[in-house]
Amino acid sequence: MLVVDDDEQVRRIVAWQLEAEGFAVDEAADGEQALTAIEAQAPDVVVLDLALPRLGGLDVLSRLRRTSAIPVIVLTGRGGETDRVVGLDLGADDYLVKPFSPRELAARVRCVLRRVTRAGHSTRLEVGTLCIDLGVREVTLEGLPVELTAKEFDLLAFLARSPRQVFSRPQLLRHVWSSSPEWQDEATVTQHIHRLRHKLEEDPNQPRWLRTVRGVGYRFEP
Repeated sequence: MLVVDDDEQVRRIVAWQLEAEGFAVDEAADGEQALTAIEAQAPDVVVLDLALPRLGGLDVLSRLRRTSAIPVIVLTGRGGETDRVVGLDLGADDYLVKPFSPRELAARVRCVLRRVTRAGHSTRLEVGTLCIDLGVREVTLEGLPVELTAKEFDLLAFLARSPRQVFSRPQLLRHVWSSSPEWQDEATVTQHIHRLRHKLEEDPNQPRWLRTVRGVGYRFEP
């Protein structure tokens, strides 16, 4: 979880409650820190205040929704109808007004996670003629099986679970390979992307699914 609030006491209360229920919690004190933490850690849920220094919460939410579907629970002192409508229209998954019950917040976090799991973590990901079966770790293209290595499958599945979200090579090494820094080589990611394109794309030089974002990393384009 990522808790974003400029009030250290609020962050500590929220973190204490979530940690007591078994969640790992990171904190950010302003909007720019929040975006940096989201890019680096890809949290499962963001608890977001709106009144933030450097970059407001609504701006954070708007930028996040351009590239990611990470669930966001707004936790703010702004309880007016307009603020609620704007926050929800920008893509917030839930909205809780201060003062709040930490136990209620934790319950809402669990509810959002259950909803996301039901909606977004099917064992089959189907994108056009490409089918990725997470349960049996098989990939088919136009109904024909595609032979992938274990890491090629892991990399494809990881990117496909977060469509249009851009991941850097260091992020992919951390999430897919889970290797120690001293053993990490960014060329490993490049090589695996190259091999996946040759196995999946009609023209590897003009990829349909595995796109390069120059100077940043890679994304899965549904």
